[in-house]
Amino acid sequence: MSAIEHLLKPHIRDLGDGFTVSRVLPAAAAQTVGPFIFFDHMGPTVLPRGQGLDVRPHPHIGLATVTYLFEGEILHHDSLGSKQVIRPGDVNWMTAGKGIAHSERSPEVAREAGPALHGIQTWVALPLEHETVEPSFFHHPAATLPKLERPGVRMTVIAGDAFGAEAPVKVFSRTLYVAIELEPGATLEIPPEHAQRAVYPVDGVVALDGEVLPERHMAVLVPGQAATLTAEAPARVMLLGGDPTDGHRFIFWNFVASSKEAIEAASQRWEDDRFPRVPGEDDRIPLPPRKR
Repeated sequence: MSAIEHLLKPHIRDLGDGFTVSRVLPAAAAQTVGPFIFFDHMGPTVLPRGQGLDVRPHPHIGLATVTYLFEGEILHHDSLGSKQVIRPGDVNWMTAGKGIAHSERSPEVAREAGPALHGIQTWVALPLEHETVEPSFFHHPAATLPKLERPGVRMTVIAGDAFGAEAPVKVFSRTLYVAIELEPGATLEIPPEHAQRAVYPVDGVVALDGEVLPERHMAVLVPGQAATLTAEAPARVMLLGGDPTDGHRFIFWNFVASSKEAIEAASQRWEDDRFPRVPGEDDRIPLPPRKR
């Protein structure tokens, strides 16, 4: 019996200025895996010298954003006044709750050489009881995250709990999020200790119970069944999941909510410029057309 319940294909999305990402969540077969409702793979890319990533201020509600980089730097700046450079191995966790705005840019120093960028951005859907909490931002340097080793395997627990370790990142429901590096021939058993699990090969060649996974495809695992991950070449993999989301979520642009009314209200707030401002940044991304 296959360990894979669904194999989710990536879709290329252009974020502007020729910068594209591979997006696998949400998907028709699975809106969420655990609390994860959005999964973007950025890069690897090197932007032209003197240029950089410039995502202007934009809003969020009902979710937490999680940024994890393999290469490059991103300067996060939000309406709470948080201003933080995220570097490879760090975790930026921003809880939007009832509403926050932020920008994401390449730091000035990185622009001079032509910034490299490679990483994963995810959204976590907040449980109903926390959907409208006060917004917050936490930065966790790489050195503060649990590091685990098995023969030929190195792991970083980004958020939640895994393999007996727990990250310091505050989560709102049981969460599984691990960055894994494997040497050729290395194996790792993925236990069924979380209700929902998925494996995403960032690069390299890996197999689940002998079934080779296409790169940049997400394999959603059969619940309650252990699976063995094997590297056929040097590989980097993300393991994610956790407890399922408590009900369907509606998504429009950067908004996630349990009701269409909340989405509509947030859209109108942004259109009316009633979200809190990112200090010192007057420009912003306009609301895209809404389906009426």
